[in-house]
Amino acid sequence: MLITNALRGDRADLISSDLKYNIMLQNYFKIAFRNITKRRAYSLLNVAGLAIGMICCLLLLQYVNYEFSYDGFHKKADHIYRLQLNSYQDGKLAWESATSYPAIVPTMIKDFPEVVNGCRLIDAEGVFVNTQNNTFFEEKKGYFADPAFLQMFDLQLTKGDPATALNDVDAMIVSETFAQKYFGAEDPIDKTLVLRNFAGDRPIKISGIFKDYPANSHLIVDYLISWNTFKSLVAQADPENPDALETSWGWYDFYSFIEVKPGTNLQALQAKFPAMWEQYNKDWIIPGTRWNELELQPLKEIYLYSNINQEAEVNGNGKAVSFLLLIAFAILGIAWVNYINLATARAIERSQEVGVRKTLGAMRGQLIGQFLMESFLLNGAAFVLALGAVVSLMPALQQFTGKEIGMDLFQQPSFWLGTVAVFLLGTLIAGLYPAFVLSSFKPITAMRNEKASAGGGQLLRKGLVVAQFVASIVLIVGTIIISQQLDYMRNQDLGANIEQTLVVEGPSGNIPDSIYQGQFNHLKEEWLHVPGVKSVTASTSVAGDEIYWTGPIRWKNKGEEISLTHYHLGIDYDFLEAYEMKMAAGRNFSKEFGSDDRTAILNETSVKQLGIESPEAAIGQRVVRGRSDTLEIIGVVKDFHHQGLQKAHNPILILLRPTAASFYSLKVQSPNIRNVTAQIEQTWRSTFPQTPFDYFFLDEFFNKQYQSDIQFSRVFSSFSMLAILIACLGLLGLASYSVLQRTKEIGIRKILGASGLNIVRLISRDFLKLVAVAIVLAVPVAWYLMNNWLDTFAYRIDIQWWVFVLAGVAALAIALLTVASQALRAAATNPVESLRTE
Repeated sequence: MLITNALRGDRADLISSDLKYNIMLQNYFKIAFRNITKRRAYSLLNVAGLAIGMICCLLLLQYVNYEFSYDGFHKKADHIYRLQLNSYQDGKLAWESATSYPAIVPTMIKDFPEVVNGCRLIDAEGVFVNTQNNTFFEEKKGYFADPAFLQMFDLQLTKGDPATALNDVDAMIVSETFAQKYFGAEDPIDKTLVLRNFAGDRPIKISGIFKDYPANSHLIVDYLISWNTFKSLVAQADPENPDALETSWGWYDFYSFIEVKPGTNLQALQAKFPAMWEQYNKDWIIPGTRWNELELQPLKEIYLYSNINQEAEVNGNGKAVSFLLLIAFAILGIAWVNYINLATARAIERSQEVGVRKTLGAMRGQLIGQFLMESFLLNGAAFVLALGAVVSLMPALQQFTGKEIGMDLFQQPSFWLGTVAVFLLGTLIAGLYPAFVLSSFKPITAMRNEKASAGGGQLLRKGLVVAQFVASIVLIVGTIIISQQLDYMRNQDLGANIEQTLVVEGPSGNIPDSIYQGQFNHLKEEWLHVPGVKSVTASTSVAGDEIYWTGPIRWKNKGEEISLTHYHLGIDYDFLEAYEMKMAAGRNFSKEFGSDDRTAILNETSVKQLGIESPEAAIGQRVVRGRSDTLEIIGVVKDFHHQGLQKAHNPILILLRPTAASFYSLKVQSPNIRNVTAQIEQTWRSTFPQTPFDYFFLDEFFNKQYQSDIQFSRVFSSFSMLAILIACLGLLGLASYSVLQRTKEIGIRKILGASGLNIVRLISRDFLKLVAVAIVLAVPVAWYLMNNWLDTFAYRIDIQWWVFVLAGVAALAIALLTVASQALRAAATNPVESLRTE
């Protein structure tokens, strides 16, 4: 009985304790809600600041998550690696390539038990023709692919058998959008498209349809043609070596991927590569002088952390994305700091409330709980508003960034766990300091309405403002430097004039030189008669189009042979003149010299890397291209940027190729460019009726290489401005606090004759000191971060001292304007009223 009563008593105490706790929470909620609604302006300012910070943070996290999501949709992504080929020549790193030799993948599968699968891709560009409805388009986003691609990568076939779709010769699978473009609503399975490329016309049968490939991939895949089709083309071109794709260790145009067993020791696997080179590629290796290396690139890191030769697409910038992630959390932190400053600014106003509640027996812990409840409600309201705003702003973010950013982040449980944890932690941190400050007031002091001071807390508040302005100054510096670097790249002298240049992509198909030359001469003559067309020239490549035609060049220097990979550019007689390219020495190709087809022109980088003393010394020298093609150097052209300024100059060998048919460059000067283009197209269609008229303006095409940098600049600059705006709200809060603390002093000074300017100077002086401290701290941080970012470019600006001065002046001006608004309002107050409030 006693035990039963004791248990009942414990239970009654427990129920009583729970009831008390619930009642206490209800009271906290009611009082907090009453305080929030009573001071609507203050509450709206707090919620607005917090909501804007959360919106910015969530939007940036969506963008950053999308950038980090590239290639993550593949189930085997963590076990797939791309093989990066590095070539060392003359004892130095000559180039790094995203492509490698076709024999490497089958060799690894055979020799290394860790490698369970592998596949190779090579570009399958060409014109596809539906002869049934005379539909034809130039296609560039497809590959000849090993059948293993469908086993390793998640390509979702809606029609066709993934086990056999890429097995047969002359078979291909296409995306749903690709199929609709050529066949409309018809079922394309087993229908045929004619592929017109370097090998002529070849019918290809469609064996499968796949869902459009996700945009967040380092590959863009509109179609895949079977590997056996490419083997057939290679065998047709070189009947004496039909197995070249399985044995070649010199043709490095293949994207090569391997799949390794889970738990594979990658370092141990890479340690086997030198022996593989020694066994299969020993004829190329000269120890200490010439050798190759392979690196394993994790599939999910290619987009953000690889920017080497022959990338499939323009990749992103991992450092830039990391900066944006820092900005996201910096903005959120600034918003919470604002809450702290605005809450403490109300310390005097709420001192009497604290005094009354303490007099009535409220414990400090209860007061802290009360103020934490207010923090939770304000942060909760801001968070709900932020979520709604982010959902509605997503279309605008997609348009702003040019990315197909979805709501994938909101569908990840880890995101919600992290978000709730960060929200609760931030709410606790943002609420604790004001709660401790407000609950620390002594009842007698508070009831007398004497000056309520946060004591040593002033140092913390000032420190937070310094931190805010350090972040703001770093963002201002970053915005200026990023803009400068982009302007530098887009306006830098490229060594070639690409302005007012319309480029037409050459005809597809294998046209005999004798027939083509007559067609091109006729086309060129007709185009030159179009008003506004000043010149026409042909080439194998143009600026902004990466050169894939490469080969070794050998030259004997003081008895020692130097071999160096060169990028080959084939041009006609008019190319250098049309692009206003300058000669460093020697001459251009000329019809006056009948033997110019046995000559070549180098660029300055080639001369330096070959060890030739000067451009003048190169003239008349003979180099050997490939195995035995001896060429005389007749000229050296000044270095020109064939690619964006992210990359250094490559050694280029320029050859005379009057039959070049890849690109036609037309220099156009006309106020009516649309009319000129229409006449150019009309002549094209009459000359090459079976080839689509595809053209672009070279300056726009070239600047596409800066697309990811431009996107980064836009996002960085926009959110930096928002971060600075939110920081101003924090300063506004501290200025408001300072004015309230000095209300009596301001009133006395006004009675004694102080002007409004004197009051502004009085209030602003301390804050400008804080900004000065922030400038001193921000300069080295900004220099380090931006110098680190600039190092990702081969050609970059130097950071100028005046950038930091400008950022500092801007920060001082922002602080002065913000504080002055509060100081002027205080100065405008009747001093009698100011003294009465004290």
